[in-house]
Amino acid sequence: MKVIETLLGNMSDPVWTSRLENARIEVLSLDQWQAQKNRFRLKTDGGIDLAVSLERNIHLHDGDILFWDNATRLAIIARIHLKDVMVIRLDRLLSKSPEVLGRTCLELGHALGNQHWPAVVKGTTVYVPLTVNQQVMNSVMKTHAFEGITYGFEPGGRVIAYLSPHESRRLFGGADSVPHSHVHTHEAGHDAEHSHEFEHSHKHDH
Repeated sequence: MKVIETLLGNMSDPVWTSRLENARIEVLSLDQWQAQKNRFRLKTDGGIDLAVSLERNIHLHDGDILFWDNATRLAIIARIHLKDVMVIRLDRLLSKSPEVLGRTCLELGHALGNQHWPAVVKGTTVYVPLTVNQQVMNSVMKTHAFEGITYGFEPGGRVIAYLSPHESRRLFGGADSVPHSHVHTHEAGHDAEHSHEFEHSHKHDH
């Protein structure tokens, strides 16, 4: 068993890119939940037993070098499989009136909560992990047509670079364990119909 207490670098670094050209590479495959932990024990894809024990302020990233043996030219690299993230941008909303700003933020929060979608708010950006099919999330957002709000989908590996460790844990840690939606097994079209009914009743409340 190999004990990993520090990270040596990342395979994207030029020095490691060159060094790994003729190396034997073992991959430690991690999902988005495991990658948030500092202490765990797993085997590489080739069967090497690893005990990872990192300091709390050290956060694993895709491509991190966990082990290097210069004599045997063996490298162990972490590969993190993160789901895509829906990125909602509120920048344009700031130019709207206070009434529109308040109402739209409330309606957005209500819509996300109604679908049981977790979210991380950072500045004027809202990050929502894909807990359902992207088509379903896209349908829900289009149905509500929030004024002054734009959104898109980005790879989790790109998004995580903007987040602190505790924000990453909130966004990726346990995302698979939360309820997916009120309409777990329904098609996107039916989900949009459900969201439309919610929007219709919400407008009547005003």
